[in-house]
Amino acid sequence: MNLNITGHHVEVTPAIREYVTTKLDRVIRHFDNVTSVNVILSVEKLVQKAEVTVHVRGKDLFVEAADQDLYAALDAMTDKLDRQVLKYKQKNQDHGHDAIKHRNTAEES
Repeated sequence: MNLNITGHHVEVTPAIREYVTTKLDRVIRHFDNVTSVNVILSVEKLVQKAEVTVHVRGKDLFVEAADQDLYAALDAMTDKLDRQVLKYKQKNQDHGHDAIKHRNTAEES
């Protein structure tokens, strides 16, 4: 997995990099097939903004969050990403099982 963290008008310190890495590891453990993750941290006036794009096989998941505090924005971003990842994973798992269930009921008739 490639992790790319960039900052626009923000210096990406080792502490911020460590915080982002630990937060994303919690979310990405749901997937085995994550190819790359791009994180953009930015500041516009007094608003701290965090964006992430997760590239998985067949789809790109994008999430953004803004707050007065950068760490709060990162927390909100990872919570949103976690929900999207679980939804995507559930959708993929359900899709395969429905086809098998439908085929089995058709054979019984």
